[in-house]
Amino acid sequence: MSRDRRSSLGWGILLVLLGAFFLAQQLNVIPDFIDWLAWPVWIISLGVLFILIAILTGTTGMAVPGAIISGIGGLLYYFNTTGHWEQWTFWMLVPAFVGAGTFLMYLFEGKFEKALREGGGSMLWGVILFAIFSAIFGPDTIPYREYWPVLLIVLGLWYLIRPMFRKRKSDVI
Repeated sequence: MSRDRRSSLGWGILLVLLGAFFLAQQLNVIPDFIDWLAWPVWIISLGVLFILIAILTGTTGMAVPGAIISGIGGLLYYFNTTGHWEQWTFWMLVPAFVGAGTFLMYLFEGKFEKALREGGGSMLWGVILFAIFSAIFGPDTIPYREYWPVLLIVLGLWYLIRPMFRKRKSDVI
């Protein structure tokens, strides 16, 4: 399928789903339990829609913005429900959302090793950044707060031993 046809199909699916949702809402077809739909859930849903379009149309690159949008929506949902808007350290998870999208993109293409290598690294970095910054600047209730230097040591050791596990180009035939 050509790129223009996939793009057209993706936009068509997006518009039909949005229209159906708004029509169902106007006709009061949506059950009462949906009242919990806070504004961040709209953002999460938009990201999930991007991921669905990536799956249905084969435009796997749509998974990257989908994961980023869904992840940011998840953060906003957490902030909105807990009232902890001051916890800016959660924004250190954005590289993990990029990694999750990259992982999904390559996974949808059937490239599992590349998904782990490229997406997994970004996810790991995002989680490490979050752990370090929340340990340094987060609330006193974080159990590992006093151990953040250990995270730096573990990360440094990983970078020291990682080259030992890589295949050399001469080893690959």
